[in-house]
Amino acid sequence: MAGLRAGEILDVEGPVRAEIFMIWLKVDHLELTGPDGPVPWIVQIEDVEHPVEVVERIVTGLVGAPLLVHSTSWRRDAAAVILSFLVVIGPDQVGGMASQPIVRAELARSEATRAPARIGQEQVLEHAIRHLAWLAQDDEVVAARLTDGWRAELAGYVPEPFRSLA
Repeated sequence: MAGLRAGEILDVEGPVRAEIFMIWLKVDHLELTGPDGPVPWIVQIEDVEHPVEVVERIVTGLVGAPLLVHSTSWRRDAAAVILSFLVVIGPDQVGGMASQPIVRAELARSEATRAPARIGQEQVLEHAIRHLAWLAQDDEVVAARLTDGWRAELAGYVPEPFRSLA
């Protein structure tokens, strides 16, 4: 799936699902929200659609155009491939959706050649926000979409070395 461009078709066995973490900046901290409350939501990706386009279309239909849609990781879950997406929205887009502050979590740790035995949703979100923090410094498009408030809040999220090689 690496390097997949818009219009290309996914070539995987089994279902592909998008796990969507919708976050926003509430004055001075990040919060998780969504149509089912402050939890990630899962949507099925049909093999004729690009996953990023699906997530953007669904979010836009729900709350309006997101500030950012970024795929941050993937994992297998039984027969399905789960693509995790971090979606950044503005405070005016939260509306009546329940929301709660995001708490920090330990990352899921793997071995040098094996995936972690368990990956919790809080760990996926932690990884996604660390990824966003890195992109806010390294990617011009992401940096241009985030305010100084976002950058200040993301400053505490930093990458950690790959411990299995240390």
